[in-house]
Amino acid sequence: MLGSECRIASGETLMDHAIQLRAATPSDHDWIHELRHRVYAEELGQHPVHPSGRLSDGLDGDNVYLVAARGETRIGFVSLTPPWVGRYALDKYLTREELPVLSEEAPFEIRVLTVEERWRSTVAAPLLMYAALRWVAARGGRQVVAMGRTELLDMYLAAGLRPVGRPVRSGAVSFEVLSGSVAELTRTVRERHGRTLERLRVGLDWRLDVEFAPRADGCEHGGAFFSAIGTDFRTLARRHEVVAADVLDAWFPPSPEVRGVLSEDPGWAARTSPPTGAEGLLAEIAGVRGLSVESLVVGAGSSDLIFRAFGRWLTPESRVLLLDPSYGEYAHVTERVIGCQVDRLRLRREDGWLLDPARLAAATGSGRYDLVVVVNPNNPTGRHASADALRAVIEASPARTRWWIDEAYLGYVDPAESLAGLASVDARVVVCTSLSKMYALSGMRAAYLVADPDTAGELRRWTPPWPVSLPAQLAAVTALRDPGYYAERWARTAVLRRGLAAGLSELDGFFSVDEGVANFLTVTLPPSGPSAARLVRECRRHDVYLRDLSPMSPAYEGRTVRVAVRDTAENARIVAACRSALDALRARATGAVATPVTVAAGVPGGWVSR
Repeated sequence: MLGSECRIASGETLMDHAIQLRAATPSDHDWIHELRHRVYAEELGQHPVHPSGRLSDGLDGDNVYLVAARGETRIGFVSLTPPWVGRYALDKYLTREELPVLSEEAPFEIRVLTVEERWRSTVAAPLLMYAALRWVAARGGRQVVAMGRTELLDMYLAAGLRPVGRPVRSGAVSFEVLSGSVAELTRTVRERHGRTLERLRVGLDWRLDVEFAPRADGCEHGGAFFSAIGTDFRTLARRHEVVAADVLDAWFPPSPEVRGVLSEDPGWAARTSPPTGAEGLLAEIAGVRGLSVESLVVGAGSSDLIFRAFGRWLTPESRVLLLDPSYGEYAHVTERVIGCQVDRLRLRREDGWLLDPARLAAATGSGRYDLVVVVNPNNPTGRHASADALRAVIEASPARTRWWIDEAYLGYVDPAESLAGLASVDARVVVCTSLSKMYALSGMRAAYLVADPDTAGELRRWTPPWPVSLPAQLAAVTALRDPGYYAERWARTAVLRRGLAAGLSELDGFFSVDEGVANFLTVTLPPSGPSAARLVRECRRHDVYLRDLSPMSPAYEGRTVRVAVRDTAENARIVAACRSALDALRARATGAVATPVTVAAGVPGGWVSR
């Protein structure tokens, strides 16, 4: 994909110059349309020559162009059609029946990769392809499709794209329709061309709203705030200056009783082995929740339980249904760790992100799924489906389908809405609950799941000794014995959330502010505004850390941010940081031509508020 002997006309390597990769701005559009006409009409004969000397199409204004430039000289561009546009250039050539990937996978379309003639022997085209891949990944893309010219097929194959068996002819040009998994393409590029990319990176002016290199293998979580505090823990005083609203840790401290038990003899708690099977914690959970000990399994956080259970139950042949968008750990474990065949039930913005029980029942009624995962209340949408509605869907589902219900945030709704009682007697149902979020114990790592005794017993046999540390066991048991303190904190969370939502709603620049029911809310930027990544990055200048939801799902269209509820003072800092960030981004959008602001083709330079 990225050659090492790429040279420009003067004989200098392209790497010797600061090559800029950025999103197109309105001032680029005339050049883009003129270059398209020169290449695809005059040079290749794909389209008739037009007297205007310009070539555009019906997607202009909805698609996104990425541009490669060197100083004031534009080198080339590539076009991206996101799935939320609702149509693709490929629709002109093939029906959805002939190309079902367009309807089934919500792919991003990469098209009209075009480079000025004198730059075609350089790495400009491969770099544009790489930039397109990173842009797609940053917006939750899982699949890409492309129409590659037959004579350039080797370049696309080297990148990891594969023909789908649908050749297309347009004018005098022959194309192959290609597709590829974003995860596999990213892995292929890094394995085959990682060293070349690192070398080229030195000479790049990377202005896209995504990091140049993908993160290390693993599920992307929040917690970027720790980069400001220091992961080596040498500057812990910084924790008082940073607003950690990119993770969903509790804004309040553990109860006074928990702090008391942890401070009573920390040396003993640190050096002493805990009860091997967390017997006291199990008994406390059973008593508080009205469950039998035999139906419980504990772990060092819900992720521990997810990896342990799914690793036992699932294989690459297993079929799994996930909600989209939803907690990313489930997709990571099922798709990337185990390699299951994963389908998604897409939640829709126009439905208020609500889970429709009828759609869920229709998707699961055939019995094709080995596992269905429902996070309720859902993270990151913040929406809750009633226990009665879910119970009816589960009870009507085939016996072979297992249901995993994640109730990490249920305390913010009503503990009576739990399906734990059903899980304790129905072998098809497992309920997973984190003690971290509701009891302010994220640093302790404690969680449990509820299943019928046979299922729970099997998982306990696969649980290593001392799964929960002694400080965590002490803290969790003590927290469960202080329901009054936590009930008051949960109620206070709703008040703080409403106040934060009101403050953010007053800002000029958000398309919507959505509360949900848990300890977070989401804000969405207008389609013509800056990306979520830009807003998050700008807020960090104020030591305020928010979560860009774009990589979690293409449903967010690259413009939705999740904000954790904090205390009154930190919520005020969040609002102030967002106000400053929006003002700064607005100023840049109306400033210099080559600003690093994502602007879709055909969209005016300014952007509107709601």
